[in-house]
Amino acid sequence: MSDRDTILASIRNHKRPSGAPLVTPPIPARGQVEGAERQALFVKMATAASATVELVDDPEIIPELVGQYLARHNLPSRLVLASDAMIANLPWADHPLIAHRTGPATGQDLVALTSAFAGVAETGTLALVSGPETPTTLNFLPEYSLVLLSASAIRGTYEELWRDLRDATNDGHDWPRTVNLVTGPSRSADIEQKLLMGAHGPRKLHILLLND
Repeated sequence: MSDRDTILASIRNHKRPSGAPLVTPPIPARGQVEGAERQALFVKMATAASATVELVDDPEIIPELVGQYLARHNLPSRLVLASDAMIANLPWADHPLIAHRTGPATGQDLVALTSAFAGVAETGTLALVSGPETPTTLNFLPEYSLVLLSASAIRGTYEELWRDLRDATNDGHDWPRTVNLVTGPSRSADIEQKLLMGAHGPRKLHILLLND
């Protein structure tokens, strides 16, 4: 028996003693908040991680806000979109100067807009699930990542996130191929300890937080 087989056999044979209580990992108190306090914590933590957050009261104005973002950053008026209903049903036709298409991003796409399954207030993190309507390439290839998040989808802790994701995927039977947890734009300080934004993903992350 190889060392690997020995380790796996040990794991399989290890059983919790009868009657022994399940050990619940500690949950940080910071994330155990509700309502407006939870939303405020998410915004605070996301901003601390170098993301920008824009509060949106009416989904109909999102294309206009996207156009304003592109103009502020001197970007071309074009982007690639997720095809899920939350984004595809927005009034893009009312803004013909914003060129857009739906589908996976390519290396030529500078800006992408996708939607998040949830946010985690504890750390200001976005939970982005992959699927036909929300390709993972939208999260990583463009330099500018715009993410639409419903305020009602903000969870306090990671434990709540995983619980809700199991519930939304038929107790895990329809689990997405990937779940990407994104906190702020991409960065690295591996080279000479100098912070480099966009090292292995977007160098700007802008969250459109929809008050729904």
